[in-house]
Amino acid sequence: MVVTDTRPAAEARPEPVLALSDISKHFQTTRRDTLALDHVSLEVQRSEFVCIVGPSGCGKSTLLGIAAGMDTAYEGRALFEGTPITGMARERAVVFQEPALFPWLNVRANVEFGLKLRGVPKHERKAIVDRQLELVHLEHFDRSYTHELSGGMKQRAQLARALAVEPHVLLMDEPFAALDAQTRDELQLELQSVFARIGTTVIFVTHNVREAVILGDRVVVMSPGPGRIKSIIDVPLSRPRLPDDYAVTDLAARVRAELQNVDETVEARYAI
Repeated sequence: MVVTDTRPAAEARPEPVLALSDISKHFQTTRRDTLALDHVSLEVQRSEFVCIVGPSGCGKSTLLGIAAGMDTAYEGRALFEGTPITGMARERAVVFQEPALFPWLNVRANVEFGLKLRGVPKHERKAIVDRQLELVHLEHFDRSYTHELSGGMKQRAQLARALAVEPHVLLMDEPFAALDAQTRDELQLELQSVFARIGTTVIFVTHNVREAVILGDRVVVMSPGPGRIKSIIDVPLSRPRLPDDYAVTDLAARVRAELQNVDETVEARYAI
């Protein structure tokens, strides 16, 4: 008698949009060789929001630069949609801590800059820019110049410019770090709204533990330099999330405890 296995086949695991495998990075000078990242591996799925936290100097921004293709001098393998990353590409847009806006262009011209470089027709550019400005609530400031904008508005403009080219992955390097607490809270809420509407994959570097829990689907905790991934914590909370939500506060305490353990390990390493 032939017995047929009627059990459902296991679902194939989706290919990650970004896969970093055994990434190590050295910074070489005439005086010393510094190991910034030590065999870091991380997979990010499509439409996932991943936050990376860790002490200063742990290589968070270095890892983001490798994912962006800004840094190609490293050991290990970095794949984007299954293909090795060999340089920057419009599919991976970067939002920096300091708004990298052109002061001689107004908000609209800044947002459409990348579209003009790609040769997108004028009527299409207008429709795309209108949509992005509305998404970040700058539609009434499209003719303003950077010196006329607040810090939060500059970051909204930078976000709109990054989203205008329809990236598959948005890489954000402490974009809210220099803002006051109230503006930061507002932008955290707005970014959650943007993420819910468009579902772009996001990797977000921050020093702020509560910010990581407010925004992320997962929080990656890194150890001090040389940077390694110490733990990855899931954030099973519905959005929108507010800074004073009890669940956010509790989970942030857990992440902070992981960082505290990191700090204690460093102290023990150098204890006499």
